[in-house]
Amino acid sequence: MIDQPTIDRILDAAQIVDVVSEFVTLRKRGVNFVGLCPFHNDKTPSFYVSPAKGLCKCFACGKGGNVVHFIMEHEQMSYPEALRWLAQKYHIEIKERELTSEEKEAQTVRESLFVVNEFARDYFQNILYNHIDGKSIGMQYFRQRGIRDDIVKKFQLGYSTSANDGLAKEATRKGYKKEFLVKTGLCYEKEDGSIRDRFWGRVIFPWFNISGKILGFGGRVLDSRTKGVSQKYINSPESEIFSKRKELYGIYQAKSAIVKADCVYMVEGYTDVIAMHQCGLANVVANSGTALSEEQIRLLHRFTSNITLLYDGDEAGIKASIRGIDMLLSEGMNVKVVLLPDGDDPDSFSRKHNAAEFQQYINEKEENFIRFKTNLLLKDTQNDPIKRAGLIADMARSIGLIPNEIIRYACLKECAGILQIDEQIIQNEIKKIVRQRKDEYLEKRLKEKEASERINSASSSTTQGNIPDDELIPPPPFPPEETPVENTIESYLPTSGWEKMTFYAKELQLVKALIRYGEKTVCCIEDENGQEIELTVTEYIVMDLRQDSLQFQNPLHRQLLDEAKIHLHEPNFSTERYFLAHPNPNISRMAADMISDRYRLSKSNEKAITKDEERLHELIPHLLIDFKLAILEEDMKQTIQTLSLPEIASDPQQALKIMEHYKKLTETLKEMAKRAGDRVILKA
Repeated sequence: MIDQPTIDRILDAAQIVDVVSEFVTLRKRGVNFVGLCPFHNDKTPSFYVSPAKGLCKCFACGKGGNVVHFIMEHEQMSYPEALRWLAQKYHIEIKERELTSEEKEAQTVRESLFVVNEFARDYFQNILYNHIDGKSIGMQYFRQRGIRDDIVKKFQLGYSTSANDGLAKEATRKGYKKEFLVKTGLCYEKEDGSIRDRFWGRVIFPWFNISGKILGFGGRVLDSRTKGVSQKYINSPESEIFSKRKELYGIYQAKSAIVKADCVYMVEGYTDVIAMHQCGLANVVANSGTALSEEQIRLLHRFTSNITLLYDGDEAGIKASIRGIDMLLSEGMNVKVVLLPDGDDPDSFSRKHNAAEFQQYINEKEENFIRFKTNLLLKDTQNDPIKRAGLIADMARSIGLIPNEIIRYACLKECAGILQIDEQIIQNEIKKIVRQRKDEYLEKRLKEKEASERINSASSSTTQGNIPDDELIPPPPFPPEETPVENTIESYLPTSGWEKMTFYAKELQLVKALIRYGEKTVCCIEDENGQEIELTVTEYIVMDLRQDSLQFQNPLHRQLLDEAKIHLHEPNFSTERYFLAHPNPNISRMAADMISDRYRLSKSNEKAITKDEERLHELIPHLLIDFKLAILEEDMKQTIQTLSLPEIASDPQQALKIMEHYKKLTETLKEMAKRAGDRVILKA
């Protein structure tokens, strides 16, 4: 688990031009370098790299950051994985904190399982390429399926001989422990204590995680042995490193293509993925016969929000498409469906067509989930009014799961048009679902409030120290952990979706100022003894927000302010440097974005920036007034909306409490306006 001094050494050593040049062809342009963006289909160079600032940014798609962010995005690694990649490149020894005995044991077991799986991968490949049975049976099978040798190497396919203890004997001879051979599922133990291979007599498909580690294996019985066999494929059992419902076959080989295309194709099996890669379509993964899980969808959502389900045109393929749609919608994915001609699966279809033809077929045949599901269910109604009513309710449930209100309304209109019914009928059904979600939301808010009250008196601080790797993995955009603010007025602002609200843009401006100028002096005040004290930007923001019992809405922004306040008076402290090197990648990426926006990776805006720094005494108070006015007005608006909810209107005690809150907001707004010297017209 990497300590902060080691992170600093890695960031100091890593040269961003050197690293980016391994993946992008760069040419010098002024003081910077420019090339085609690796994150989208860039036709004219829009990806800029600033060696002076150690930042990169694409001014077309917006992706970029420091050298760690680039590796995370390009190689789809976690924060600690990217740091280790850079440490290895620059020959920096990773110094990690001392683990507890339990952590050491768990880490040793996991590492041992990965080591054993790597041995097995090499063993299966060696058999395929060098053993007489591997060449005559295993390799022959792949070639009969039309799989090229380069694709066999790309997916690291292998073969296991018909000897049911071949791998077990070789592993034992090389000193691998029986315990780990059994835990990985490569072998199983018999009653007499001996072990046997699980995958004997099969071609082998390794499973990789997104960083390329071997998680497990799939094995297929060859065609000559499939008659009468109920299970052609077997997979590694659940282990400490492998859970089939959490993984996707082909994600390691597809990750870069998914990011670049901003779309992923979901298929069913190993050979479907492999055949599409060979055809030229690399942004494809398989769930390998399991029902789609939330973990799999969230894994995909790290790379794209757009998914096309690509299944067989038979009844089983159609049902597979239907099963996954609602879960994908509830996770905020944009879903399309393509059914291949009956009798074809992605494997057989790709062998008949090249990439351009396959892509053209997808473009012509893909349907959004509304049209696909509505037309499909309409076939079963056959003018039966009961079934038709069930269809409307089913579609309303699906549409109601969509978190984005605008997309939800667009889907409602399209569904009503296809069914030729009044939009209000579907809207009424959707309202029931949305109301249920609101009830769940209110219940969650109540629990959060109770929890907040329990810890309100506790003081908390956030420091950069020795942070475990699992905490270095990027957390959700708005983590639930929040630092309580003393005397903060209860708020009815929503817990998410602020990005579309007026005040949030003002909040971002304040955070930018905090990152850029946090340690700079904004003004001077007199203490009790009449001595002048310099106030920094950080201290001024903290003091001014506390005066009106307000806070940033994004917990990540609150963390930034807390940490800046804690470290402010350390020698040579710079908020810009501190947050760029922050161990939380969400914070360091945010800092990089805000700083690159400042510099535009060129000198064109330096005069404007200098002017901003010189007038901080005007800029910071102005930004704070704008933010506070906007957030109070939004809170008042949300309070009125909450008061109009049926469950609140029917509860006089709760309604009175909310009206008192509205009164407090009004008084706060008046007081704040008075101090600012402005006249504010209050709106009910």
